[in-house]
Amino acid sequence: MSEHTADPATETFVAHRNLLFTVAYEMLGSAADAEDVLQETWLRWVEVDLEQVRDQRAYLVRITTRQSLNRLRTMTRRREAYVGPWLPEPLLTAPDVAEDVDLAESVSMAMMLVLETLSPTERAVFVLREAFDVGYDEIAAAVDKSPAAVRQIAHRARKHVDARRPRQSVSPGRARAALEAFRRALETRDPQHLLDVLAPEVVLVSDGGGVKRAALHPVIGADKVTRFYLGRSAKAGFTIACEPTVVNGNPALLVRLDGELDGMMAVRVEDARITGLYYVRNPEKLTHLGQETPLTLR
Repeated sequence: MSEHTADPATETFVAHRNLLFTVAYEMLGSAADAEDVLQETWLRWVEVDLEQVRDQRAYLVRITTRQSLNRLRTMTRRREAYVGPWLPEPLLTAPDVAEDVDLAESVSMAMMLVLETLSPTERAVFVLREAFDVGYDEIAAAVDKSPAAVRQIAHRARKHVDARRPRQSVSPGRARAALEAFRRALETRDPQHLLDVLAPEVVLVSDGGGVKRAALHPVIGADKVTRFYLGRSAKAGFTIACEPTVVNGNPALLVRLDGELDGMMAVRVEDARITGLYYVRNPEKLTHLGQETPLTLR
């Protein structure tokens, strides 16, 4: 496919590509799989008689949703065999994503993990309805359910998510301030400063995918999280440097050990203290962080 081709099918697909990628990513939690879904969507889209399509955007979303559902159901087996905790693939995002509060929340690491607890159909319905305000009739066509059934699924999914949704998050400015305090404490290996910025009940989830060393279970509590970070780095003798960035629409850190990218750290901040740490070390999930152009998701 060439974006320079001037035919109507290509122009329409390119115009909605960011939206379609975001739909697929929110359903799958994987940029690589979302890109594959977009390729599958394109192959089906070019076979469509556009004169018979009343709403091309809705039709493209329908194809993307169906392809994402097919892939999501097969990914379940991969997740079951995954070594240690699984975290979404982080995306380096453009400033406009952070400015859209609802979009930034919907693609945050914390929310993406909540979405993992939904069934494939519930996740599709929730994403389309809550994140993109798609009508029930359109969602019904995408998931092969009746509009009445979709309304019930949407209600059930919303109730499920609300029960697990992170508490009211702080402003981006306060989140950046907490992350900056965490960065300084980590780089200087200052245990007291780490304890000051971490909430007592903080939870660390690290994802090495069996390729890099990571905790096989969540680490809970400020003392344990502090020992996890400082003990590991001191034992290995690493020089730690952290680069502030924006990932999934929220403040984050790129962590380098002796100058080499080791992982991405995202946080959840409540009441000016960090309550959640999400550390992605799996090299397969870090490829999008090296790109020069941050993603615009809509």
